[in-house]
Amino acid sequence: MKLILTNEVTGLGSAGDVVEVKDGYGRNFLLPRGLATPWSRGGQKQVDALRKAREARVIASLEDAKGVKGQLEARTLTITAHASDAGRLFGAISQAEVAEAAKAEGVTIDRRTVEFPTPIKSTGEHTALVRLHPEVSATVKINVVAG
Repeated sequence: MKLILTNEVTGLGSAGDVVEVKDGYGRNFLLPRGLATPWSRGGQKQVDALRKAREARVIASLEDAKGVKGQLEARTLTITAHASDAGRLFGAISQAEVAEAAKAEGVTIDRRTVEFPTPIKSTGEHTALVRLHPEVSATVKINVVAG
């Protein structure tokens, strides 16, 4: 099945890429979640629009990405969430919450670039990966406190 990715999918490609995937993966995972649209001849215009939008969001140069990486890795982001007495969260920390915490620290990142190795569902110290550039990724320390 040939699809156009509308969002970045780890291990597959980024927004605007035309990919060939197995029918079940496309039909049962990518399409229902809005991560891709079916490819068509007219879809090429959509691909071009997605690429322009992605280029506007992407950190332009490798040097800028390395600078943002240094800023992120030097800080510990603190996120307040509702939790039980045992430290278990009522829900999980989202990528948007990490992006907001980084913005509060003075570093602007796109929420779509944040990845969690495992979902954050408890208070304490955690880490997340932020893909700033195809060649640069930053490991961010996150401190989740009950609030």
